[in-house]
Amino acid sequence: MTNSTRAGKRERLAGAAARILHEQGVEKTTLADIARAADVPVGNVYYYFKTKDQLIEAAIDTHGHELDSLIDRLDRLPAPQDRLKALVGGWVGQSHVAAQYGCPTGTLASELDKRDDGLDRAIAKVMGRLLDWMERQFAAMGRADARELAVALLAAYQGISLLTNTFRDPALMEAEGRRLEGWIDSLA
Repeated sequence: MTNSTRAGKRERLAGAAARILHEQGVEKTTLADIARAADVPVGNVYYYFKTKDQLIEAAIDTHGHELDSLIDRLDRLPAPQDRLKALVGGWVGQSHVAAQYGCPTGTLASELDKRDDGLDRAIAKVMGRLLDWMERQFAAMGRADARELAVALLAAYQGISLLTNTFRDPALMEAEGRRLEGWIDSLA
């Protein structure tokens, strides 16, 4: 087996873990579920990941890589308001997923918070990177209260994700997205 084949299977397993953990939750997800979703024989999973917790760590890393890619794309936009509104637009674009399963990172953070194994801190670091990026955008808008605004934006998103999921209603997130875009414009 070549290094690229190993890396490909490992990446497929990590991506599948992120998706299946989001859809089913940590406790309900088995290694067999993840192997099936990644199209990898279940026996091969142990070659890459010895425990379910290692797969959860890989899923967290996947969330981090996806966040980095998103930030790279957003940073190409000309103004901080544009970047923040595009972030909100991306959230709204996933409102049907949120209605079914909630926020991928937020629901994982909530589940891992109930454990005492350090994985909760790992997912918190991913969310912290997003919070820091949002703070930099508000600071670039000249806002002295950039951190507070970043917390308010992230809290609004996590709250509407929970409500959208609870009521299975994507329209809730769509309406909140419009409100948040207007709010961002009002801060400039």
